[in-house]
Amino acid sequence: MQVLESMIHHGHERISFLNDPATGLRAIIAIHSTVLGNALGGTRRFHYATEYDALFDVLRLSEGMTYKAAAADLALGGGKSVILLPRAGEQPTEAQGRAMGRFVESHCGAYIAAEDVGVSPQFCDWMAQECRHIMGGEAVSIGGDPSPWTALGCFNSMKACLRQLGRQVDFSNLSVGVQGCGATGFKLAKLLRGAGAAVMVTDVHIPSMKRAVEELGCVALGNDRNLFTEKLDVIAPCAMGGMLDHTTIANLHCEIVCGTANNQLLNPADDGALLKQRGILYAPDFIANAGGLIRLGGLHLGMTEAAIDQKVAAIEETTLTVLRESANAASTSDAAISYARRRIDAMRQTKSAQMVGAR
Repeated sequence: MQVLESMIHHGHERISFLNDPATGLRAIIAIHSTVLGNALGGTRRFHYATEYDALFDVLRLSEGMTYKAAAADLALGGGKSVILLPRAGEQPTEAQGRAMGRFVESHCGAYIAAEDVGVSPQFCDWMAQECRHIMGGEAVSIGGDPSPWTALGCFNSMKACLRQLGRQVDFSNLSVGVQGCGATGFKLAKLLRGAGAAVMVTDVHIPSMKRAVEELGCVALGNDRNLFTEKLDVIAPCAMGGMLDHTTIANLHCEIVCGTANNQLLNPADDGALLKQRGILYAPDFIANAGGLIRLGGLHLGMTEAAIDQKVAAIEETTLTVLRESANAASTSDAAISYARRRIDAMRQTKSAQMVGAR
């Protein structure tokens, strides 16, 4: 990958790399845009097969955060960071958390870190011992686990999908497949079960899947079956990104795709168009899963709890607006990006006019 060419193509402002010999920490921070404000985005701890995979992931994730914040009408930009683990399942340490905090602090607030896959509120608090720009902790920083708000926002987005299809907003007769029973997937399944939906679950981590079965009454998918080929009303991808590609989409037997995972489409332009061609309604991920960002971003910006809750509830109407606008777009994904870019472009023009006026 040609890093600078990729930055130019996707509009990134800054990419930073860290190798910390004392702790063994290897990390990347990508700031996509600060047009609307400082860039807030989670820190992901993951074992990548190659450095290329890590860089590809952080570039896509940070760009998605820009659109997520813009579509949610937050005065925040988009950024993301990844920590490259030498092996899967490596346990986090305070020393590495502090080293990551110093890395974030070196950006002087242009990047605000939070939690993502592999990072807990404890890790956020370790980072916060060395950095003033951390959200998602419980003792040193604030915000805690944002997954309940992510799940609720996705649930609200599903309501919009039902409305767009002219269906009653009633989950009691719906069958939903949830891929991934982690922090957000489990909570989404709980909301769905509470609303009366029949929920089928799958997860590579068997104890997580077993918990959803025992505590929520979900049905576990057997190892010989593929969730993405099941006949369901809704499929909710709630694990890692890139699970929807040409092959997966060709085998879908559902009306709606709406989940909490980031970057669900492997190739956004082509895969989004293919979903539309197949008549499958796709809730753009960065709109459906914005609840967690709204929670932490709202707290960072000084919003009240009531205002934050109102913004999470508004995900339903934002989703519906984008789905309606997609009638004139190649896909719902393209319509969502256009929706977000309108706000970014408006702010960029405002700033340009202010700079001209100040001369």
